[in-house]
Amino acid sequence: MNRVRALFKRVQGGNNAARLRRRKRAAAFIYNNLSRLTTALLVTGYLWMSLIPISSLSQGTYIDENALQPAQVNTYWNWQDVHRADQYLYHLEGLRDRNSTSEERAQFIRNEFAKLGLRAATQNYTFTASSGPLSGVNAYAIMASPRTPSSEAMVISAAWRSEVGQEPYNLRGISTVLALAAFFKNYSLWAKDIIFVIGDGYLDGMQAWLNAYHGTIPPSQSPTPDRGHLLKWSSRSRNGLAGIYLGSYMDCIEYRLQRAFILSSRHFFRLVRSCAPLHSTEQRQRASTGRLPNQDLINSVRFISHYTGGVPFIVYDHLEPNEFPDRWQTTSILANAPDFIRQSPQLQDFEYRAKNIARHINYQARGKPSGAHGLYHKFRIDAITLYAVPATGPHGFLALGRIVESALRTTNNLLERLHASFFFYLLTTPGTFMKIGKFLPSAVLVSAAMMISGLGDWVNAGWLHEAVTESDGEETGAGRPSSMIKGKKTVRWRMRRRPLLRPIFTVLGTHVMGLFAFSFMRSPFFVENQSTASLGLFLELVTLPLIFTSLLDQTPGVAPFRLLLKSFNLCLASIIISITSLLNFSLAAMLAITLAVPLMYSCSPSSPLPIVSLAKYLTYSFLAWGWLFLLDEVKQAIWNWEVLGIWFAPFICIVYGPLVTQAGVVALQP
Repeated sequence: MNRVRALFKRVQGGNNAARLRRRKRAAAFIYNNLSRLTTALLVTGYLWMSLIPISSLSQGTYIDENALQPAQVNTYWNWQDVHRADQYLYHLEGLRDRNSTSEERAQFIRNEFAKLGLRAATQNYTFTASSGPLSGVNAYAIMASPRTPSSEAMVISAAWRSEVGQEPYNLRGISTVLALAAFFKNYSLWAKDIIFVIGDGYLDGMQAWLNAYHGTIPPSQSPTPDRGHLLKWSSRSRNGLAGIYLGSYMDCIEYRLQRAFILSSRHFFRLVRSCAPLHSTEQRQRASTGRLPNQDLINSVRFISHYTGGVPFIVYDHLEPNEFPDRWQTTSILANAPDFIRQSPQLQDFEYRAKNIARHINYQARGKPSGAHGLYHKFRIDAITLYAVPATGPHGFLALGRIVESALRTTNNLLERLHASFFFYLLTTPGTFMKIGKFLPSAVLVSAAMMISGLGDWVNAGWLHEAVTESDGEETGAGRPSSMIKGKKTVRWRMRRRPLLRPIFTVLGTHVMGLFAFSFMRSPFFVENQSTASLGLFLELVTLPLIFTSLLDQTPGVAPFRLLLKSFNLCLASIIISITSLLNFSLAAMLAITLAVPLMYSCSPSSPLPIVSLAKYLTYSFLAWGWLFLLDEVKQAIWNWEVLGIWFAPFICIVYGPLVTQAGVVALQP
């Protein structure tokens, strides 16, 4: 501490001279302890990430928006509505057993909406992806608000396909939506329009409907100007708007759903009974590209689920240890540990929180939505997905109907968009969360370590300190005073030229190489011959960077190419992690874990043997492009980009892979 205090000690003399001397001492101290500083930042950042699941960093959830008032109304959903849902389920099971087509299913749902007096229509859509065309038919209906102009809307959706549970079709979710439509039609308390959407596919149907609604149809989606693509309905707007058309790209359509909210009701049951039981509700809030809904919506549904529905509320599919002790013991990673470890409440709580955070990172880092709700967030529509965990008892439709009714009546109270609560958070348990300030610094600290290391390499590339023998008091270089070491031996800084064209072209060349790799991965040849094409592409990506290497990199008076490239590489990676941490913390954390240590230690202090350099280069190449051999993941990532517009695939190809490749080129240099 005395050495630190001496750096900032006030010196007698002029203010400017004293300030310059303090600045010089501080810079010298930082440079002399650069490796210690970067190591401390790395260790602190990684340790912070590992401690995120501890309970002391979390706090209880609460409602910020006073207008919501969740679970404060008497619900009217009763057993008669449950019976109606059972009847809808009977007809849907008949469609399933007859292997009906998408057109037949959508037409049946449209007719049921029309019988209720709702303006309904179907939408045909086709996505053209590298894996082949994808077609389907959506059905939807609008119940106009009887009390206010049609300027806001709430959406209830269900998908025909289900990716959860043993049943591939979401029959009970669709039955619930149809029964809710009939139920809501009997009440005039709604201050917003209610839109009912039944998507044909799991995610593609909802994406097609949202694209058409907002007039943002991408090139991969074929517009269909037939009766399935067009929906006319009478408007009660005071500005004289006669009608709204889906797919007509009118500005009023943009206004309508900018202030809408969605509850995507998709629940599954493994039992065969027509009135399925409900043990607990599960919510998922991950969106495409990592966006999250306003936390007030999640907290409101949790209150409603507990106090109105009378069922527990869980995050993802992880059961709380205190709520489900028997099931928890079978799924815990501590199941084979000794009793004093397995039964420790602190370790159980840490494991539960760690599982929730790991699932959060798994979805958010890849930009993959955990449900159809994630597609709405791109249009600034707060949404969540509700699932149901099976249990014994005939109360499934009853509990879920009451939860959805109360949730819609809660959002029906809003006069403006949800804005008071958090948009950046980690939901560690259903009732606790972490603010952004408690987890964001962990990735920023690692990013700062990379930036400081890169700037240190930039200084080392431009200046070379060497020991020389000179007489006392003699000045060296361009008038720079020497520091004496043992009488006549001094340390002198010698400036070196830093040529920038070669490292700049290397950085640009690797990123262009990643762009070509991504374009090739979307070609029909790659899709049809994925195994062979992946191997060929990997070998090409390993071989091409060799053109940037040089066997002779020791020119006197010129900074080594490896130091310049490493400096560029670290600074660029640090900037990317810092910016990404504000948009998608999970992706930034994964980049910090996979990039920091390999990039910072890519350059050896001494020239290693050629065989060692080649082995390091191959290791870096596999770290950069080894994911090409994960065939299913690659195929899904490309599909997500082409259909859903998720940026994970191009980000990995154009950003992550080239950054690691640049580090491999540094390791290969002599």
